[in-house]
Amino acid sequence: MAHPRYPHLFETLDLGFTTLKNRAIMGSMHTGLEEVNYKNVIRGLKNRSRDQVADAFAGYQKLAAFYEERAAGGVGLIVTGGVAPNRAGWVLPFAGKMTHFWERRKHEIITEKVHRAGGKIAMQILHAGRYGYHPLAVAPSSIKSPISPFKPKALSKRGVRRTIEDYANCAKQAQLAGYDGVEIMGSEGYLINQFIAKRTNRRTDEWGGSYENRMRFPIEVVKHVREAVGPHFIIIYRLSMLDLVEGGSNLEEVITLGKRIEAAGATIINTGIGWHEARIPTIGTMVPRGGFSWVTRQIKGEVSLPLVTTNRINMPQIAEDILARGDADMVSMARPFLADADLMKKSEDGREDEINTCIACNQACLDHTFELKQATCLVNPRACYETSFNIKPATTRKKIAVVGAGPAGLACAVTSAERGHEVVLYEADSQIGGQFNMAKKIPGKEEFQETLRYFGKQLELHQVKLQLNHRATVEELGQAGFDEVILATGVKPRGLNIPGIDHEKVYSYVDVLKHKKPVGDKVAIIGAGGIGFDVAEYLAHGSTSTSLDVNAFLKEWGIDHSIQAPGGVEGLSKDTPSNPRTIYLCQRKTSKLGAGLGKTTGWIHRTSLKDKNVQMLRGISYQKIDDQGLHIEVQKKDKSTQAQVLEVDHIVVCAGQEPLRDLQSELTEKKISVHLIGGADVAAELDAKRAIRQGTKVAMRL
Repeated sequence: MAHPRYPHLFETLDLGFTTLKNRAIMGSMHTGLEEVNYKNVIRGLKNRSRDQVADAFAGYQKLAAFYEERAAGGVGLIVTGGVAPNRAGWVLPFAGKMTHFWERRKHEIITEKVHRAGGKIAMQILHAGRYGYHPLAVAPSSIKSPISPFKPKALSKRGVRRTIEDYANCAKQAQLAGYDGVEIMGSEGYLINQFIAKRTNRRTDEWGGSYENRMRFPIEVVKHVREAVGPHFIIIYRLSMLDLVEGGSNLEEVITLGKRIEAAGATIINTGIGWHEARIPTIGTMVPRGGFSWVTRQIKGEVSLPLVTTNRINMPQIAEDILARGDADMVSMARPFLADADLMKKSEDGREDEINTCIACNQACLDHTFELKQATCLVNPRACYETSFNIKPATTRKKIAVVGAGPAGLACAVTSAERGHEVVLYEADSQIGGQFNMAKKIPGKEEFQETLRYFGKQLELHQVKLQLNHRATVEELGQAGFDEVILATGVKPRGLNIPGIDHEKVYSYVDVLKHKKPVGDKVAIIGAGGIGFDVAEYLAHGSTSTSLDVNAFLKEWGIDHSIQAPGGVEGLSKDTPSNPRTIYLCQRKTSKLGAGLGKTTGWIHRTSLKDKNVQMLRGISYQKIDDQGLHIEVQKKDKSTQAQVLEVDHIVVCAGQEPLRDLQSELTEKKISVHLIGGADVAAELDAKRAIRQGTKVAMRL
């Protein structure tokens, strides 16, 4: 019987030898649990701590718990993070690989737990090629990647053949470990993709030159894998359908390869979008929802295998619409299952308003991965910590006051109530959300509204008593008999000591984003941290936001909708929406503006503002503000300074925050137990990731 709201999403998929219970795949994500944590080993040995040493080797136990919860949550098929087929294929030194029986034994706990939870799971085989962050890296040609310091060694003919055999062996080991299939990673600029593209394949033998030769490697890999595993084993091939780099494939080549991959024995073809070195956003929050399903649609009918589309599909209705249009046969959602393990179960039960939606911020998942940290999720700090981050019923029921309904306060209130405490949440504003209510107004950050919707529903479900438009007082909190008071009162903009700072043309970022004060055509922004960049984006976009319009997004970033241009971008120019203002983004430091932004999204914000002609000034000394504008001195390369006047209509101050802790000292004097969380605790930089995690952990201890 078809699902009443999502008939396509919850339709089964018969693969002949096995059936998937719905059309959702949990896409591959690297969590950091796949490798031994050698830092903890060293710490444990130094401190003689057996627990630290044991924890360092417990990654696969934790990984099994992570996948088990997603399987229990109802996803049709899980794909693991990438596992190398040999040492040269490592992404990092000592990264996960599958070559021998003792390595596959660690994976058996994963497959056992997933199957026990009613799920199916495929292991992704990923050879990093020139993206390998180690000196053993190999590639089709010895061409250094822009994202790794190591120049790869060109594979010999024998090395190519041996690598193909390693793929087959890796797949066989995965089968013996209990996996239901493998995904062969042929996209994102990794080894297989490097063989296909002229950009990275300069060989003159049978593995290079013509496209027929360049696609020989992936075809041979799939053939050998199929021979090794037999007919009753899922083989997903991740086909790079839109490279987004010059020297990449065009649509005709993609279709040709897709047909050959089908003939070689693949079961499913998954969509790959963009190389890691591409300078076009593909999964950031500024990318429209389902913004690349049009790519997969162009392959439909060209192959008979089920096609999977991917990227920025984060809610069931988006997935259903894509499938109903016929863009694809399945949808892949990776980070949405990081944010909510029960996404499918909630969708099936009609509880969409309870879904903890992925906001595509990248801050705790991809940024952590590139910083060699364990991945987790900004909106779900329990992700990847399932064995240690458990919310248990309280042994003693307490009466708890949470003051402030920003991200930290919301997380603390919900978790406290979930544990069984009686919770009152005070908020001076007319709505919950705190700083998120300003963030959601930034073009490209509209998704932040989903987090507030989620928390609003959780407050209702867990019967938190919410008091809006209510500024709690010390007397009130003292008289109410609370056992614990949590101060999540947030921050206030930090004042600056600049002559003329009280001038009428000076605004704080709160004036602009929250109170919507009118801003003139010429603006100077003081401070180039996260808030400064957000304000610049807000002012530069005017009333437009390409994150809500796929066609506008493609034009802004210069993407060929027909994929006739190599890589979908070669020879194309951007059609960036005009900036209605002259904007100066200023900082005191001489370092690159936005250096503290997220590793995976910072470059996007810098590029976006540069394309909109925002002038970025660094090494600035602020002299005074008057009717003429902002008087500054700019430090030049030779360390000398040059006086300059920015003749602007308004100056917006985004130069940091100070914590709001007005109630703390008086409550402490009254012997009331007080806890500081979020910006009230640390206001150096607004950090929702830390705020939500801290709010949750404090509630777990009460």
